Amino acid sequence: MPQIKMRGIETEIVRELSRQLIDELAVITESPRDDFTLEVIHSTFVMDGDFAPSYPFVEIAWFDRGQEIQNQVAQAISRLVNDAGCSSVDIMFTVLEKLRYYENGEHF
Repeated sequence: MPQIKMRGIETEIVRELSRQLIDELAVITESPRDDFTLEVIHSTFVMDGDFAPSYPFVEIAWFDRGQEIQNQVAQAISRLVNDAGCSSVDIMFTVLEKLRYYENGEHF
């Protein structure tokens, strides 16, 4: 169920690290691989009337798994994105409430 959205990272980089990323996160979160979604969001950054360089940003929307698991996930993502050539990456977690998340009309 973790939904991972990446922006400011080239699609090819995400494609290359996707298998290892999901493999590692599945182990850390004790979740099946097919519970994960990985999306590359193409965006244009602007500032002061001009185009601005993008920066790597990763957002994870998921059900709370505790601080320790969250830390491990952030560290794994940071390591893999850094190893892929991005010197810095920001990561944000959005915690979803089970009663507000529906699949086929039924909440968790």
